Amino acid sequence: MRALFKGRAKDDYLSDALTLLTGWTREGEQIRRTLVIDDTQHAALTERVKVVADALRLRPEINRRDDRTQIRVGHCDGEPLTEGEVLLAARIEDAYRAVTAD
Repeated sequence: MRALFKGRAKDDYLSDALTLLTGWTREGEQIRRTLVIDDTQHAALTERVKVVADALRLRPEINRRDDRTQIRVGHCDGEPLTEGEVLLAARIEDAYRAVTAD
């Protein structure tokens, strides 16, 4: 995901990458995902995401409401979405699949 195609803008590249992440929606410079998982799966997912987020030096917002886990990655202050944030979303998807596979 590091190489950009010649003549393509970074935003186009990130938008293309986001289309591969099923369930994620882009709202301005943030991407969001809502997952229906139980409390045990939420705890396991949160721990896995923390490890990856720490390695990438990012801070996703993860909230639990009723039986849903809401995840938000990106900035609310107008900063552009980065490659690292899209990578984090992909890793969150991997973690989600792992905790729901059991």
